[in-house]
Amino acid sequence: MPTEVLDADYLIVGSGAVGLAFADVLFTETDATLAIVDRRHGPGGHWNDAYPFVRLHQPSAYYGVNSRDLGTDSLDRTALNKGMYERASSAEILAYYQRLMTDLMGSGRVRYFPMSEYVGDFAHEHRVVPRVGGDSTEISVRRRTVDTSYIRTEVPATHPPRYLIADGVRCVPPHRLPGEDRPEDGYVVIGSGKTGVDVCLWLLESGVAPERITWVAPRDSWFQNRHHMQPLGEFMTPALAGLVQQAEIAGSAQSADEFFLGMEAAGVLLRVDPSVTPEMFHGAILSVAELEELRRIPSVVRMGRVQAIGPERIVLEGGTVPSSTGRLYIDCTARGVDLRESRTVFTDSTVTPQMVRTFQPVFSSALIAHVEATVDGTEAKNALCRPMQMADRPAEYLRVLLLNYANHYAWNKNPLIAEWLQASRLDRYSRLTRDGADGDLERLALIERHGAAVKSAVANLPLLVAQHEAAEAASAPSENG
Repeated sequence: MPTEVLDADYLIVGSGAVGLAFADVLFTETDATLAIVDRRHGPGGHWNDAYPFVRLHQPSAYYGVNSRDLGTDSLDRTALNKGMYERASSAEILAYYQRLMTDLMGSGRVRYFPMSEYVGDFAHEHRVVPRVGGDSTEISVRRRTVDTSYIRTEVPATHPPRYLIADGVRCVPPHRLPGEDRPEDGYVVIGSGKTGVDVCLWLLESGVAPERITWVAPRDSWFQNRHHMQPLGEFMTPALAGLVQQAEIAGSAQSADEFFLGMEAAGVLLRVDPSVTPEMFHGAILSVAELEELRRIPSVVRMGRVQAIGPERIVLEGGTVPSSTGRLYIDCTARGVDLRESRTVFTDSTVTPQMVRTFQPVFSSALIAHVEATVDGTEAKNALCRPMQMADRPAEYLRVLLLNYANHYAWNKNPLIAEWLQASRLDRYSRLTRDGADGDLERLALIERHGAAVKSAVANLPLLVAQHEAAEAASAPSENG
């Protein structure tokens, strides 16, 4: 039996980036009391398990919680991000969240339960059980339980490879890489997503010759160009231009392929090999300098996913390639954000934060918390927070983009939400239109173009989505065969 019964307005399950973005808005905009539970030893979620050389792919200006800056908005001097705005390291992010949690706990309105498991049904029964000993706590929730565990984040440190590894083969997750001795026969990086890119770039920056790296890329990816995602100064015009170009191309494209090729021609999207059509788009971000570095790797294996690593050969879906036990394999195949179906954000007793803006989970969680704090009625809340399933394949992004525009339209029709967006540090879109409209004629013209382009995009995107869905249905195997 628990030795303590705690009353709280909200119970937040998870103290990662999404949970703390939600908690921060409730804490700063209401007088609510909060209980936060997490199975890890400290706040920051998956950042506690990240590899030491990881950095944000986006500027620090758009990450963290709404009430406090992450970083100093300084320009980076490192070669691969030179001249663009700083990107926080995992150590900086963990320190940021630790300071935040210390301040929240010091207020007397927040109870934090690290190293604890949530045991309950997210609706009526709630118990917190310590993982390393001690008594459990029963929590009586007056308003809602916030389930940030629904959209799971996978990192290699906590998710082992899904393929067979023979005895004598050295295969490590990225967080162990800096401690490994130089392999006799070079490195094999397995995975073509954000983590695989980070590992390839870290090896190259560390002085490993490109010829000593083999990159197993099951699927090529489209990447967002970081130059178009900068928050301030001289970058504001290209950032606005990128939004305009996306909407204009979405309004005129006759197919998903035409949309992505148009985005590439505009410099908004990038791909490693112009001769290979990407089959993945998860919103990962690259600079042009990073892209050029990746292109230095001569050995890229595009034969599908790895099935097994033997002492002499790598077995893939599309065949085999020679290898050896003298190579070091780095597993980068964890999914990142899990591809789960979206679910209703608000019920009478729960909130399930999900993305309501493309590729921006922390902003989405903050906005959902603001809706919780200011909008009456579960139905009205859900009308403002229509969740989008994470895109996997490129054509799926068209459906996500359409919902993105629809959500923006709903927010801007609500004066209180629109006002909050204009002041939000996490909302790069409103920040660009707010600061970009400050007397600069070129930016004012881009803002006007964007409004007209979105109308065309909203009219055309349903046709492209229907076209893609029809093609998918036609290519699907029949029940009889």
